[in-house]
Amino acid sequence: MPLKLFNTLSGQVEELYASEAGTVRFYCCGPTVYDYGHIGNFRTFLHVDVLRRAIKLGGRGVRHVMNVTDVDDKIIRNATAAGLPIGEYTEKFTRAFFEDSDALGIERPEAVAKATENIPEMVRLIETLASEDIAYKAEGGSWYFRIAKFPEYGKLAKKDLEGIEDGARVDVDEYDKDAARDFALWKGVKPGETSWDTSLGVGRPGWHIECSAMAMKYLGPSFDLHAGGEDLMFPHHENEIAQSEAATHKPFARHWFHVRFLLVEGRKMSKSEGNFYTLRDLLLKGHKASAIRFLLLSVPYSQQLNFTFDGLAAETAAVERLRTFYQRVLAGMKAGTFAEGDAALAPMIATKEAEFVAALENDLNTAEARAAIFDVLRAVNAAADKNSLSRADAEATLALLAKFDSIFAVLEDRDGELTKSALAWAEAEGRLDEASPEVLAQFGAGSLGDAEIDALVAERTLAKKQRNFAKADAIRNDLLAKGILIEDSKDGVRWKRK
Repeated sequence: MPLKLFNTLSGQVEELYASEAGTVRFYCCGPTVYDYGHIGNFRTFLHVDVLRRAIKLGGRGVRHVMNVTDVDDKIIRNATAAGLPIGEYTEKFTRAFFEDSDALGIERPEAVAKATENIPEMVRLIETLASEDIAYKAEGGSWYFRIAKFPEYGKLAKKDLEGIEDGARVDVDEYDKDAARDFALWKGVKPGETSWDTSLGVGRPGWHIECSAMAMKYLGPSFDLHAGGEDLMFPHHENEIAQSEAATHKPFARHWFHVRFLLVEGRKMSKSEGNFYTLRDLLLKGHKASAIRFLLLSVPYSQQLNFTFDGLAAETAAVERLRTFYQRVLAGMKAGTFAEGDAALAPMIATKEAEFVAALENDLNTAEARAAIFDVLRAVNAAADKNSLSRADAEATLALLAKFDSIFAVLEDRDGELTKSALAWAEAEGRLDEASPEVLAQFGAGSLGDAEIDALVAERTLAKKQRNFAKADAIRNDLLAKGILIEDSKDGVRWKRK
């Protein structure tokens, strides 16, 4: 499966090559753990998840490394305000990030690197740059990268940075300026800040050096692909390239993969706009993690996505359609009631499978990949309605759904379990008042777990077989009052939460 992706560095769609036989090695900028992750962050991580899943679907392995930035300007500021050491402050948000990632079905990287656990590697990289007079020490004990010594600076972001003033410095980790400045590699110690006593002096690393050092530690001086959100392109990724290639004199990452911004209701997401949402905010409002995943993947990574609640409702219905369809085909296989079949269905399924794969190969076009599956859903449902679905077509459909779910990961229903976990977190944090009344009614104290619902459904089925319809109706009504819908069909009984 030749996977073609837009390469920000070259400005062209190119095939993604594996420099190691059979394995694509790539690095993704991970979370900065100063707060809970918001849905804009997770749009990036979800598309990186699709990338790694598509690589594996094509028969190759992945060596995916992701950092956790657990020391930077924001973290120090917030930890100081909270009166906590940065390790204690960041541990909570690091744990929350991985819990949220698991809830969204994001696969774990092969290696996770914390900045605070890789200080020696950062120091050695800065010493290498200093030995070539590219890093220099300034007043206050800080070390800076002399970008005038790297003529290719600006090649990723395509910025014209002529007239760089040697020695003009910027200390903050993040900035939005076209005018380039020498950036901090190591920041001299300040009163009350976390610091390390090193050969560079007492201080702590700048943000940009962290990723270079950790990427090269785990992947070597050159690797296949570097991923992240488009907001990181400049200055962060530009600075990574400069400091890494200046030290090694080798290409850093051959392919650069950037996920576009997320809008919310047509506006840039921000707390001041009142449209800032974490995953936990949405779960407490009664939205499903699977639908959030499906919505954030509904538009290809290379296009901007406008997140709306109408869109989320539509994706909730789409996931439910897929699950109902999947269960219908599974139930049909179990029952074994098949017909001779529609001769046109098998080639149609094969064509749609080819379209699904081709869409992924073509710059991870998730929209077209989804469309192919819904075409199959409509055709197979129509055949089943006419009792003209063959065993072979049912098996081909299930195989295609397995391939689909290896990328989109929404067929397994864990939404109730995840919402209960979000409620438990809200209760522990004293934020239970943020949960909607509907969520509290369905998933709060005394609510039914999946195993309990299964047992009641089985009890109702037995009551119907024994013609005890009053008891069966009572169980149905009791479940309905607790937000559980029972669906009787010719393929069996299914239940779902409203």
